[in-house]
Amino acid sequence: MADTLSFLELLAREGSPDEFEMVVAVARRNGVTGEGLEELERAKRLSLAVHAQLERHQQREGTFATLVDTARELAKPPDLDVLLNVTTRRARLLLRVDMAYIGMPDDDLKEVCIRAADGHTSMLSVGLRLPNTGGVGRKVLTDSLPFWTPDYLVDQRFVHSERTDEVVRAEGLHAIMAAPLVYEKAPFGILYVGDRNVRHFKVDEISLLSSLASLASAMIEKARWLEVATGRAESLRIRVEEAESQLGSLADLAEVHQGLMDMALSGGNFQTLAEEAGHRLRASVQLRAADGAVLATAGRLPEREDLVLLARMNAHASREPFCLEGMWAAPVLAGDGHLGTLLVFPTEPLDEWARRLLGIVAQVAAVLVLLDRKPGMLEAGDRGELLDDLLANPPRPAQRLRKRARWLGMDLDTDHVVVLSRTDGAARGKAAVWAASYAHSMGGLHTVKNGCNVLLLMGSDPGEAARAVSAKLSPLLDTPVTVAAAGPVSDPASVRSGFAEALRCLEAMTTLGAGGSAASVGDLGFLGVLLADSPDIDGFIAVAIGPVLEYDRQRSTELVQTLGAYFESGSSPTYAAEKLHVHPNTVSRRLERIGELLGPGWQDTERSLDIQLALRLVRLRHLLGGSVTPGTGREGG
Repeated sequence: MADTLSFLELLAREGSPDEFEMVVAVARRNGVTGEGLEELERAKRLSLAVHAQLERHQQREGTFATLVDTARELAKPPDLDVLLNVTTRRARLLLRVDMAYIGMPDDDLKEVCIRAADGHTSMLSVGLRLPNTGGVGRKVLTDSLPFWTPDYLVDQRFVHSERTDEVVRAEGLHAIMAAPLVYEKAPFGILYVGDRNVRHFKVDEISLLSSLASLASAMIEKARWLEVATGRAESLRIRVEEAESQLGSLADLAEVHQGLMDMALSGGNFQTLAEEAGHRLRASVQLRAADGAVLATAGRLPEREDLVLLARMNAHASREPFCLEGMWAAPVLAGDGHLGTLLVFPTEPLDEWARRLLGIVAQVAAVLVLLDRKPGMLEAGDRGELLDDLLANPPRPAQRLRKRARWLGMDLDTDHVVVLSRTDGAARGKAAVWAASYAHSMGGLHTVKNGCNVLLLMGSDPGEAARAVSAKLSPLLDTPVTVAAAGPVSDPASVRSGFAEALRCLEAMTTLGAGGSAASVGDLGFLGVLLADSPDIDGFIAVAIGPVLEYDRQRSTELVQTLGAYFESGSSPTYAAEKLHVHPNTVSRRLERIGELLGPGWQDTERSLDIQLALRLVRLRHLLGGSVTPGTGREGG
């Protein structure tokens, strides 16, 4: 009984197994045998079983305590990477293995990326990507259950990946156990532990890793959501700051807008507006009328009229501020009306606030233009309105039109030409701005009608005017411009007919495939005669064969008759000689003289067609009883 009590004493003070064996050995030395020794051996076995059970309970309690500590540690870090590192470190320490690591498959599940690793490693480092075509991890992701192998490389229960086997071999691993990281029943990662010895993991160890994986899954998912929430909160904070900043900017702009509008309505002028805008924008500022005339300047702008013109053209084409080589141009508009341009040359790039202020200044400038009724300020608008009235049907009173023209410094009773230009697409707005400036610089008028820019310019040569407009406008637009002209017109009533002629000429050029060129009604030869509002047949004959008619009149020769026979004979001198009953050499000499009178190229297709038409017109007049005065083409007697 005393020896049995010794076992109880050992259990009470948690003695070692050796001490239990010592009690039996002492009893043997003291001569205990038979049933007494057997009873003692049985008591020892029972005591050792109780001792082992107590050890397991203690170990389980220690494991649970460690899990609680792990949960506390996992609950602390909000950062996902820190959380993954804590998980791998705890897994390695809890299971007493050589290494632990976490892998997460990418979106297409083709590879697993190592996101955290703990323990001495050579190849299994963070960022390593392994194929997800086999191995323990593939089986865990497929079954969503823990899986372990005592010796990875020789285990044939799963599909092997050559790349993964190479890493396992390089790390010297044998036993590997993995548990899924699961959220809402779907695995999103794998927690691995590995040992460099062949090892059969116990049920308690598998359960421990599963518990740790479950705990880590919840914390990882919480960290993920926290990252998302933090990102959204930061984005929201930035948006709030931006909104507050924009509200402040809008409040400032509203205050500036109110101040500038008060200035405009209380008698302010263009110069005051330019100076105030220059001060607020820290820039040189200039206001220009629709025709390009300078209304006010504050500061000094680059002396580059070509740059100014291009900036104005692009701003009005887009109907919003436009920047070109550091110069900003803002259109001054009232509805569809083009009132002018605000030019700004800042000392530093304009920010969003300054660009909005640019639009506000342009609006205030439009108000000033509409309010100002002093002579000259609305001249561009008056010029456009005058040309509109000259083209109106029914026609406006001629005396009133003459009076308005004199107020603008024009005399409608002198020679003018009507020029039309047509462009397509975005170039139309640019062309309109240029045409207004060009008309102003030439002392003429401009408007837009039938999709064309219409100019009334001083001069008597419509062809020359059309070519001048084309030569200046086409390079600026970098696109073909079709230009047609008619005239000269020398009174208010004839302007509308000149416009009609130029429009017919423009349509004819487009139909004939001559778009992108410049011409006048007179340049179109016999077609121009057909298109003219009042066909100048005498002028056409004079241009085509006038020198030949004059030569015959002065010398009583028969060049006109020879010229007609030549064309009627298919341009054959021999057949023409037979028709005229003269020697072929005589026809040849006459043709040489005709060539001298008409100049080179008279037999070209286009010129020969005009010559033949002129000859037919002369003959037709003669048959009808009229006569043509040689050299002038005018009828006599």
